[in-house]
Amino acid sequence: MRKLVYYIASSIDGFIAAPDGSPDFLRLDPDVAAHLAANWSQTLPTFAHPQFGIDEPAGRFDAVVMGRATYEPALRIGVTSPYAHLRQYVFSRTLPPATAPEVEIVSTDPAEFVRALKRQPGRDIWLCGGGQLAGQLLPQVDELIVKLNPYVIGSGVPLADRGFDPRRFDLLGTRPFDSGVVILHYARPAEAA
Repeated sequence: MRKLVYYIASSIDGFIAAPDGSPDFLRLDPDVAAHLAANWSQTLPTFAHPQFGIDEPAGRFDAVVMGRATYEPALRIGVTSPYAHLRQYVFSRTLPPATAPEVEIVSTDPAEFVRALKRQPGRDIWLCGGGQLAGQLLPQVDELIVKLNPYVIGSGVPLADRGFDPRRFDLLGTRPFDSGVVILHYARPAEAA
């Protein structure tokens, strides 16, 4: 079965964006950028591939799920398919149907949709944000990969916006960078699967 992988950048205090939804405080330092281009090129927007020297993105994903607030910044700059190299599912009850053929606007229950998607043939599915969608999908997340940035911001969009409901993940590995970023890789325990 396909896995849902929540791969996200966060502050030390667990925020993925500022209160206004902007992730601009999360810089992409050169050491982390090189690592992402080499190991997680599918998580970089298609239009940015040339500046990272990516000809053909490689990796474990063939689909990405995201919330409306994660998708809208691309729309604001005229990009209707930010991850054209992946099948894109955008959860929204307010957006009109997408004009790009590889983007599907989904207005149904995210958890039910993702459970069905995980049963379909294919590669793993990347959950790229935002916090509200991640909160709804947390029980479906098989792996959590956090690019922990060396900032405490105090408030903003939480990593998983949901009520108190502790979910344990087992640490699989860490990767520190000179810039202060640490990539933390977790998996849902087998008994919770």
